[in-house]
Amino acid sequence: MPLQANEQTMIKQVSLKVNNLVKMIEFYSKTIGLRLIKQSQTQALFSAQGSDQVILQLKKINDGASSLAKTGLYHTAFLLPTRKDLGTMLLWFLNNKVTLIGAADHGYSEAIYLNDPEQNGIEIYRDKPISEWDILSNGHIKGVTEPMDAQAVLASADGQWQGIVPGSKIGHIHLKVNDLTETESFYNGILGFDVKDHFGRQAKFFAAGLYHHHIGTNNWSGNQLAPMASNDLGLDYFSIQLPDGVTSKHVQKRLGARKEPFEIGKQGELIVTDPSGITLHLD
Repeated sequence: MPLQANEQTMIKQVSLKVNNLVKMIEFYSKTIGLRLIKQSQTQALFSAQGSDQVILQLKKINDGASSLAKTGLYHTAFLLPTRKDLGTMLLWFLNNKVTLIGAADHGYSEAIYLNDPEQNGIEIYRDKPISEWDILSNGHIKGVTEPMDAQAVLASADGQWQGIVPGSKIGHIHLKVNDLTETESFYNGILGFDVKDHFGRQAKFFAAGLYHHHIGTNNWSGNQLAPMASNDLGLDYFSIQLPDGVTSKHVQKRLGARKEPFEIGKQGELIVTDPSGITLHLD
C-alpha cells in the first residue's frame, strides 16, 4: 500500500543535536526567520511564522562531536509558498551579508543553500508549477542542477522580509547514506515511498505521490561512513507525518516481515532506524 501525497504526508519535523544552543537559536530565529515557540536551557522549538506546528527542534548536548564524516543530515529543506517569498529571502540574505554556499535551478524548483553555525546544511526553495516539471511516463520526475536566475528571483521580491512565511514547511530532507540499494529497500520497500529520480549509483530521491522528493539520499561522502553516535552533533531524528493509522499499521507489518526492529514512542509514533543508522519517527 503506497503512501498517498496529501497535506498530511510530509516531512513533519527535523530534530538537531547542537553544541551552542544560544547561538543556534539566534541564527534560526533572526537569520532564517523561524518562529521560536518554546525555549529552555536544553531545547528550542520552532515553527513557520503564523503557525504553532513545530518543524525544527534543537537539543543541546554536552561535549558533542562532529558528525560531518558520518551518515546523517545533508540538508533540511524549507519550502516557501512562492517565488516572491524566495526572492524576498534571497534579498534579505544579500543585504545582511549572510554566507551562501550555492543556488540552483533544479527544473522543478529554485533553491538557495547555506549552512547553520554548526555546519548543518540548509536549503530554502520554492516549487515551480507542476506544469513545468519534467514528469516521465514511468512517474519519475527528472531533476537537473543548473544556475538559478538570481536576478529574476530577486526581481520577484516584494514587501518586507517576514522570515519563513506562513504556509511554509519542511518540503524535504536530504540524507547522507551508505548503501543506496539498502536505502531503496527501506524507503521504498518498507515505507512505500516511490523512487522519483536517481543519479547513477550516487543518489536516489523518494516521494509519496506526485512530488519530486520528500527524501533525498546520497553517498557523495563515501559508502563506508560510520553511523552517528548518541553524542554526535547533527541530526537526531526526523519525523514523517503518515496519512492515517491504517498506513502506520501497514508499515508495522512490513517492518515485522523484514524483521526490522521498531519501538512505539510516547505519542504512539513508530520509531525506526534506516540501514545507515538514521532514526525516523513515523507519526
